[in-house]
Amino acid sequence: MNCIIIDDEMMARAVIAQMISLHTKLTVVEEFSNAIEAIKYLNINDVDVVFLDIHMPDFTGFDFIDTIKNPLKIVLITSDKNYAINAFEYDCIVDYLVKPITEERFERAMQKLNWRVETSKNNNASIDNITSNEKTNEFYINISNRLIKIDIPTITLIKAKGDYISIKTDTNSFTVHTTLKKIEAKLPKDLFLKIHRSYIINTKKIIDIEDNSVLIGKDVIPVSRGNKPELMKRLNLL
Repeated sequence: MNCIIIDDEMMARAVIAQMISLHTKLTVVEEFSNAIEAIKYLNINDVDVVFLDIHMPDFTGFDFIDTIKNPLKIVLITSDKNYAINAFEYDCIVDYLVKPITEERFERAMQKLNWRVETSKNNNASIDNITSNEKTNEFYINISNRLIKIDIPTITLIKAKGDYISIKTDTNSFTVHTTLKKIEAKLPKDLFLKIHRSYIINTKKIIDIEDNSVLIGKDVIPVSRGNKPELMKRLNLL
């Protein structure tokens, strides 16, 4: 797995790089002293894992996570224990390492990382197992060796959650291991619209729009500034 290190302290980067070198499954392809340069790198390069410092000047580790387009596996590195609860609200975060990092604690983090990778590979709820039928407006998802049919018009919204997406319908919800981009390609463009980097909605299910959010059922969903003009075009306004 290719990985990068983002930390504004040179010594901290050297320590992490040394620990990573002991693991044959990991290869450090680049190091960065700030998150913005790392984002530029990720826009044109594929990376599996990011070892990420939280406290950095101008652009924090959490700013980085909120900005990246594609879901990655993140190992947080910090000298501050106070952000642990906030950190695990993000599905992409594998572990939270507090400096100074011992080899034993780093090894436990690598075990978690390996487990997450293997779980992703073996997860039966994969988007690759989705088959669609455009004529009947439906597709099937494979969850635990069961093929579950989803009628596309009943989908209300789709939310990205780290390495997974949540598909919500009128009556149920399902979690599938994939990216928002992959499932967006399988949806009819006249019915669905990506209104935020983490959300795709069924525009026919909109109940209300206020400022920069839409109401679908009981869910209030943010609308990004860049996607709002397209949303307004879809509405049949009087």
